[in-house]
Amino acid sequence: MRPTRRDMLKTLAGGTALAWGGSFMHLAQAAEQSEAPAEPPGPVPEPEPRIERFERMAYGMFIHWGLYSLLGRGEWVMNQEKIPANEYRRLRNIFTASDFDGRTIAGIARRAGQKYITLTTRHHDGFSLYDTRGLTDYDAVHSPAARDLVEDFVEGCRAEGISPFFYHTTLDWDHPDFDADFDAYLDYLHASVEILCTQYGDIGGFWFDGNWSKADADWKEDRLYGMIREHQPEAMIINNTGLHKRGHVGHPEIDSTTFEQGRPEPMDRRGMPKYISAEMCQTMNMHWGIAKNDYNYMSVQDIIENLCACRKVGANYLLNVGPTAEGAIPDYERAALERAGQWLGLHGNPIYNGKPCGVAGPGADFGLDADGMLFLFVHHLRLGHGQQAGEVQGPGPRMFTGVARDVSSVTWLDTGEDLEFEKDGSNLNVTATGFPYGTNTVVRVARVS
Repeated sequence: MRPTRRDMLKTLAGGTALAWGGSFMHLAQAAEQSEAPAEPPGPVPEPEPRIERFERMAYGMFIHWGLYSLLGRGEWVMNQEKIPANEYRRLRNIFTASDFDGRTIAGIARRAGQKYITLTTRHHDGFSLYDTRGLTDYDAVHSPAARDLVEDFVEGCRAEGISPFFYHTTLDWDHPDFDADFDAYLDYLHASVEILCTQYGDIGGFWFDGNWSKADADWKEDRLYGMIREHQPEAMIINNTGLHKRGHVGHPEIDSTTFEQGRPEPMDRRGMPKYISAEMCQTMNMHWGIAKNDYNYMSVQDIIENLCACRKVGANYLLNVGPTAEGAIPDYERAALERAGQWLGLHGNPIYNGKPCGVAGPGADFGLDADGMLFLFVHHLRLGHGQQAGEVQGPGPRMFTGVARDVSSVTWLDTGEDLEFEKDGSNLNVTATGFPYGTNTVVRVARVS
């Protein structure tokens, strides 16, 4: 690697090059002059139709549910408590899924304003919620549930107008070949995914998780993704990069990068060979699967603010729930999701159809372009006018930059109130009024005409 001018000057300051006299400075100048100019970034590629549809879905439900739900101590309980596989497998004998109903769950998602659901068809413990058709007997049809729960899920989603997505682990704590004969294990994994590709009609997408467990292994992704493209050409392909590689772009067939448990950063897509979307996945408490003693839940305010933070940078928001042992969405999660869905009833158009457009406001504020219309998202207003005690922001002027269009009016979506504004070049200064008494929508949205 060529030394930079800064490196050379650092060496000079340290005295190492003093014996070289002026020749070192001459070398530094020559190195600086010889550095080639950076190549300009290329254009942003157009998203393929499936990716465009995915981005307009905007908001989805993640469901982590399986044998671990019977224990109620999180989805990694087998691993964390070092439960032997033969002992853990006995949970299959009490797995009834008596409260699992795909249409009921899809109805909750619809009222929450979520457009898709990603279900754990198989998690790291190796137990499948679908009929594996002879690949293994470690599945729902060989439990007291005695039915294909993925089929129930897909039918429920279609009845409620929700797009079904399939999570599938690539890591397996149960299968002996995962460590003993990795190629044989991959044959099993790929055959499992092919069942999901061929037995349930059109699927919105496949969400994989676990390649990080063997970062240096050959997972034969070409073969896996090629098979999906053959059977499900319009399905999204997502492979979770994990907590430590948020936003990483991997295999060329991947359609969306992931931001696990962390707000997404803006993506620079200039010069990419393909347009890649982004998705943040997050738990409502501190576990993906139900944890009976985890009381650290999100509020409705958290949900709204996180959804807005995702859409600010054009990313989707995939919010997780952990159903009960029997398969029902717990009451708190259901109520919080449906309450946030009422907020989406007021602000759905800019959330689903909005795209980043270079309009920025103070703090968390931002603008989105939704099919040619500009919408401003305003945070931390509270009630009335003037600053509230201890707040940096409140009702009053908000300056938005990057507004190139002409402006004739700025109007709150929730009340229809017209706001005072001043336009100076590309700067738009809006006098944001506070919420009327009896109202607080957390994030308030104004339409610019």
